[in-house]
Amino acid sequence: MAQAHESHDTNVYYVPHGSRWPVIASVALFLTMLGFAQWLNEVSWGKPVFFLGLAFLAAILFKWFGDVIRESLRGYYNKQVDTSFRMGMVWFIFSEVMFFAAFFGALFYARQFALPWLQGEGHKVATHAVLWSDFTGGWPSNGPGAIGGTYQTIPAWGLPLLNTLILLTSGVTVTIAHHALKSGHRKQLLLFLGLTVLLGASFLYFQAEEYMHAYKELNLTLGSGIYGSTFFMLTGFHGAHVTLGTIMLAIIWFRCAAGHFNRENHFAFEAVAWYWHFVDVVWLGLFLFVYVL
Repeated sequence: MAQAHESHDTNVYYVPHGSRWPVIASVALFLTMLGFAQWLNEVSWGKPVFFLGLAFLAAILFKWFGDVIRESLRGYYNKQVDTSFRMGMVWFIFSEVMFFAAFFGALFYARQFALPWLQGEGHKVATHAVLWSDFTGGWPSNGPGAIGGTYQTIPAWGLPLLNTLILLTSGVTVTIAHHALKSGHRKQLLLFLGLTVLLGASFLYFQAEEYMHAYKELNLTLGSGIYGSTFFMLTGFHGAHVTLGTIMLAIIWFRCAAGHFNRENHFAFEAVAWYWHFVDVVWLGLFLFVYVL
């Protein structure tokens, strides 16, 4: 590798070799999004192109992350590089916070402003009089046009509560695994990290059950007006993050089993643990504002 050296000097910063993976990954992302867009528009080749792009992207990420893992195991990274990784992960999680803040903001705006204005409250009386003078509905609502028809909401104290307990438990197990890693207890590390992966998979299973129940029996869909769109955008994107987090935890489990980490050098584990705790916190807000209130 160009410019690779096994130096632990904190004044020497490792500069990686020229990589082809970013360009190829961009092509895979383009294929994935193109296929998805065409699939939504019911174009015949959209679905196969989407899955082809997804498989292509997964293969590229496998190779790309493999390069990074090999560089780490060969000792190319020092404390300066470790600090860069930590700062990068912090900014990544911050961007995710802003991502979910936008969807929570849409939910808040619809509930606290848009619907009251359409009912003639506040200083927006003209909105009610001109647009929907006969609208009196409150939250949850699919809007004055009753888009998507009549639907039922999902009770908070069923599967949503169970999934909340599952995620909270997973936050505990990943923390125990982290302490086991720092203490050098390998069996305890693998046990509790494996439990975290199983809890993440259980959460996804129950969320899939909830979605099928909503679509088939409650007529609650993504097309059920503002309530349906905010509900599925928030829970759906959170589910996507849980899926990604579960995959990352599983990969870290295999790396732990292979002995890639020690008490001092295990940032990859810490980064995934940070991400998982972020997913837990987002779900708590989601459970409260989407299901309970």
